[in-house]
Amino acid sequence: MTSRVGPRAAGTNGSDFKRRERVSPNYQMSATLKSEVKKLNLIHFLIWLLVAAQVTISHFNLLSHDMVSMPYQWEYPYLLSLFPLLCSSLSLPKNNISYLVISMISAGLFNVAPLIYGGMEMFPVAQQLYRHGKAYRFIFGFSAVTVMYLIMVVAIQVHAWQLYYMKRLLDSWFNATEEKKKK
Repeated sequence: MTSRVGPRAAGTNGSDFKRRERVSPNYQMSATLKSEVKKLNLIHFLIWLLVAAQVTISHFNLLSHDMVSMPYQWEYPYLLSLFPLLCSSLSLPKNNISYLVISMISAGLFNVAPLIYGGMEMFPVAQQLYRHGKAYRFIFGFSAVTVMYLIMVVAIQVHAWQLYYMKRLLDSWFNATEEKKKK
């Protein structure tokens, strides 16, 4: 466009660079939200690894059942929560709206639904532990129901924040798409 030797572009005195260097708020928002979703994806993956480790150790008898108990029924469908995590991770680099929508829908099915079912499944055992102080399943000496409820509390918070940030990211991407269409 311009060179040190050549003429200056017509209609400018060279002081209009600040307008061109400004980043659109949609892109700033998108970058911030992507960062948050990546952090939550990492935490989700760590929770998934904990559940997968318990299921694997239990089924392959790598440790005695006194150390790591048999998994509860809700843990098996929760292992499918890797699918929404992968879709979410695939959507971020190129702002792929369809992967993000699939991730949000499948998060309800594979992330939240097993946790709700697990809360109901483990409630009688937790009630028995609370009332009578008796636990029959253990994970490294701790009551399995207590450990799994703690994991569930963290997982529910992580998934709720994931859905919130993914929804805001989706809105940000739609706004950017609409602005492009108007131009």
